[in-house]
Parts: sequence; structure tokens; C-alpha cells
Amino acid sequence: MSAKRQRIDERYREPQDIGAPESPPIKSEGDRRITVPPSLTVKQFADLVGVSAVEVIKQLMRNGIMASINQVIDYETAAIVASDFGYEALEEQPQAPAQKRKRYQRFQEDDTTVQKPRPAVVTIMGHVDHGKTSLLDAIRETKVTATEVGEITQHIGAYQVEIREQKITFLDTPGHEAFTAMRARGAQVTDIAILVVAADDGVMPQTLEAIDHARAADVPIVVSINKIDKPEANIQRVKQQLAERGLLIEEWGGDVVCVPVSAKKKEGISDLLENLLIVAELEDLKANPERRAVGVVIEAKLDKTKGPLATVLVQTGTLKVGDSFLVGDTWGKVKAMFNDKGKRLKRAEPATPVEVLGLNSVPQAGDTLTVTANEREAHTLAQRRQEEKRLASLKPTTPLSLSELFSQIRDGRVKELNIILKTDVQGSIEPIKTSLERLNIDEVKVNILHSGSGSITERDVLLALASKGIVLGFNTSPEPGARQLADSEGVDIRCYQVIYNLVDDVERAMKGMLEPTYVEVVEGHTEVRAIFVIRGRGKVAGVYVTDGKVTRGALTRIIRNGEAIFESTISSLRRFKDDVREVATGFECGVGIEGYSDFQVGDIIEFYRKEKA
Repeated sequence: MSAKRQRIDERYREPQDIGAPESPPIKSEGDRRITVPPSLTVKQFADLVGVSAVEVIKQLMRNGIMASINQVIDYETAAIVASDFGYEALEEQPQAPAQKRKRYQRFQEDDTTVQKPRPAVVTIMGHVDHGKTSLLDAIRETKVTATEVGEITQHIGAYQVEIREQKITFLDTPGHEAFTAMRARGAQVTDIAILVVAADDGVMPQTLEAIDHARAADVPIVVSINKIDKPEANIQRVKQQLAERGLLIEEWGGDVVCVPVSAKKKEGISDLLENLLIVAELEDLKANPERRAVGVVIEAKLDKTKGPLATVLVQTGTLKVGDSFLVGDTWGKVKAMFNDKGKRLKRAEPATPVEVLGLNSVPQAGDTLTVTANEREAHTLAQRRQEEKRLASLKPTTPLSLSELFSQIRDGRVKELNIILKTDVQGSIEPIKTSLERLNIDEVKVNILHSGSGSITERDVLLALASKGIVLGFNTSPEPGARQLADSEGVDIRCYQVIYNLVDDVERAMKGMLEPTYVEVVEGHTEVRAIFVIRGRGKVAGVYVTDGKVTRGALTRIIRNGEAIFESTISSLRRFKDDVREVATGFECGVGIEGYSDFQVGDIIEFYRKEKA
């Protein structure tokens, strides 16, 4: 550190008129030490010493270092600046590798001697059009051996490549939507996630989504910067953007592997595969090939000639032709197995994807396949599951919701509240996240799994379902498909217009003080076809009831060009000259809205009531 200080002092002897450094917050004499990681951004360092980022930038300038708020500095530089602010910096020591969590704990055997290394299972994620499918194709084509040339590749949902006599399994359905949909059904199949980022576009909204989905699943991320062959490619900018999102690559002092590639020109593919093998080795992936097989359904379909087919990824054990099995609420016996090249296999070891023939019916993606002692046992267990499923469908679901949060905390079922946050604009995210993350009540931590701007999508609902979380919207609303999925799966979506109300509701729910919630029940819709002026009453709308019914006193919402522009209640409801209580579908009537007269032909009026949830 002293050598670096000396070099800086020699180069910048003249004092720079930048103003005196801001005084750090007053701390006790024993509290003047700070622990600094090997690398961190200027903003992170500013938060660590309790001063503004501007003051840190000024102090760096005094020491001859030009840096922006998101630029990464190393420990040595941070230690110098820390001493300028009156702190002693201590370098953060990395955690011992022995503390690393092993994946697939449910398959760990008491006798570890029976376990053997298995191939890694890899999923490719990233923004649309950044080259996920092109990368999958490039990997497959690059690793085709001479004996395989001319063979027809079968799309079975996954495939394997071999490099240096080691195999890697790739899930052939790119994108984090499929990945999270599998997790939502309880299937954790991925060991490593490849994050594809285009070198010309940089980090985009779905890139951020993919990062959050991978972190929620607790899988290591390998960054692949694609399209490096393009003239406008800017690899350094991509690395900077990733650092701002907490993905610090190895050459910048982090632990995230980053490999530049060109899927189009097939450059960097071998380097990417080599790095995947290294990450897989660090993960220490093992399974017992001698036990009965357990696997997960990746894809399933009904073939016109072969009948029900399922692509199964074997997770542990060895699946053999002739094995009887239970999968979801159906069963079967392995009559034949095929790999992704259409070749018949007699056995499939851990992390091997195979297409299985011999099912009784088509299972669902994400269902677990378990080999049984015989067909009778498989059939009996399948019938039992079908009955359990039928009985479960008769009972109301009890998912995690704000209304039920306190009782689940009290019963010890919830130790962490996972939240997916969507807002209308990006600027609203930080103040809401900061306010929510401060709410640690009764040892329950608030965890913002994903945040972004825009409407609430099906991907948000799937992430909440997979992570047992809730979706909060601020000045935004769910898309129709997202609302339908949330209703069918029991995912709680709450929308707010005031930040205080959002934070207050979460806090009150955690304390068990949340007021009862009400849901909207839509009764009907009408279309405005004419506008009339009634003496003493102002304007009323001549409408046609397109669906449902119109009831006097109902709550109303005026919708124009797909957006709600006014909410009120019915002030008058008439057919011809008579006041009526309700008007059914297919009839015309006159409607007056309390406090509103600015009707336009083509407006849609929605009628609804509120019921206690």
C-alpha cells in the first residue's frame, strides 16, 4: 500500500483545489476499522465509510485516480482512501471452500463412497435476440464428432456434448421463463446458468430478469458476451454494466466467469466449454449411479405413432430399459429410450437426458420420475396420487399472501418474505426497495427477488410461485394472462398508487395488523353509443350492455382506448322513461355516472362490486 501511495504522491505533488473532504460520521475509537472486499465500486465504498460518493470521487482525484460512481476499485486503492477519511482498512478474507453448499442434498447418500462425479446441467438465459438459440446451436455443431456427422439431431429438450472426455448437459429450451416454470413445479434441475449478453446491446431488461431468476434459484452464473464480431461491440461497457448489477467478473476482482464469444462465427465456444467444466468441478457435482433412478420430466408430448413420450433428465441412479416407474400421477414401464441423436440406449446414468417410451399417459413438465420395484407398485402409487390430487382440488388453496402472512410467521412456516416488485418507472424502484428492506420484524427478512418497470407479467407470477413469494405493483397493473395465472395458482398480487400504503401494508401484514382486503367482482360491461343531455341532470350515456348486467348503485369504471380514466358509481339507470334496478345483456339503457359527464361514443363502462377476500 505504501509503494502505491508513494507513486501517487510523486506524480501529483501539486495540491488540487477540490475542497476539503467531507467529515465521516463520528464513531467511537474502537469503531475506526472497516472490512473491505478485494474489489468494490466507488458507491459501495462510499456507503461503507458513510460519506457521499462525490466526496470519495474527490479524494480519489486528489490521489491521481479518475473514477466514476460505478467504477470498480481494488482493495489497495480503497485502503488508501479509507485512511484519508480516518479509517483503518482490513482486507476481507474469502470464505473457506468447505462451507460451500452442495446441490441436490436430497440425493446425498450417507455413504459418500458410492457417489461418483456427474456431468453439469446447464441452462442458457438472456435478453431476446441476444443469441441464446444461436449459442446452443453453435455449441452443438462445434462438438459434433466425425462419427456423428450425417446423423439427424432429435429435438428432445436437452442434449449432451463431450469435451476432454467429460460431458456437459444443455437444456435445449433457452430462456428463464421455462427455467422458472420448472422451479415452480418443484424441479431444480439446473447446476449452472449461462447469461448471454450481446456485446452491441449490453445489459437489457430481460438480462436483469435472468440474473434475478438465477440468483433466486441459487445457481452460479457464467457470463457469455456474444456477438463480439460486430463492429459496434463494446465488451468493456458490458462488463461495467454487469458490475453495476453485482456481477463482478474475475478479471475485475470478482468471482464470475466471463467468456467473449461469437456464436455466428463459432469463436470462443471451446473456451466457454472449458470454463463450464472448471465451474462444474468447483460445484463438486456427484450422484449415486447404483441406486434406483430419480429424474425430472423436461418435455412431454403425445406422438401419433409412439403414444405418450417424455424427455427425462436423470438426476441420480441409472434408468434402464424394463424399469417400472411413477411420474407425477401416472406410471409406466421403460420400453425404449433414445438420446438426442435418436440412438437407442439401454441405460441412462445421472445427468443424461433421454426420451422415454412406455408411459401410461402424458405427464407434465417438471414432474418427478421415480423408479419402483415393479409395475403393480407404480400403478398403485399413481392411483393414490390421482385421488390425492382430486381431493386437493376440492380444498381451497392456502398460498403465501399478505393476508395470511402473520399466521404463517407465527407458525414458523415463513422466515423470509420474497417479493417481486414492479413499478411504472425505473425511478420508483430504489425508494420502495430501500423502505421494504428495512422491515425486519420478528426475525423475518424482506427479500426483493426481482424488481423492474412495466406491467406485471406471467414471468413475474411464475417467479413468485417458484419462490413462494408475492407480487407488488406500484402504479402498474397485471397483464390479463398474468392475472389469470395468479388466480389459478393462488399467487397474491397487490397494486398501489401510494408508496406509503405499499410499505405500510407489508409492515402491518408482518405484524398481524393488516386490514381485511377486498376483491373486485366484475358484473358487466357496456358500450357508449349515444350521448343525451337531460334537463336538470346533465349528460347521460346511451349504452348497449355487451356482457353481464348493469345494476343500480354498482361501482363503475370508464375505459377509453384501453385505459381507465374515471371511477365512480351509477347515479341513474333508465330504460326508455322508466327507472329500473338492472339491465341484462343485449339491451340498451341510459346511464348516469356520479360526478362525470365527459362521455364519448365508443367508451366502455365497466360495472363491478367489491367483496371481502
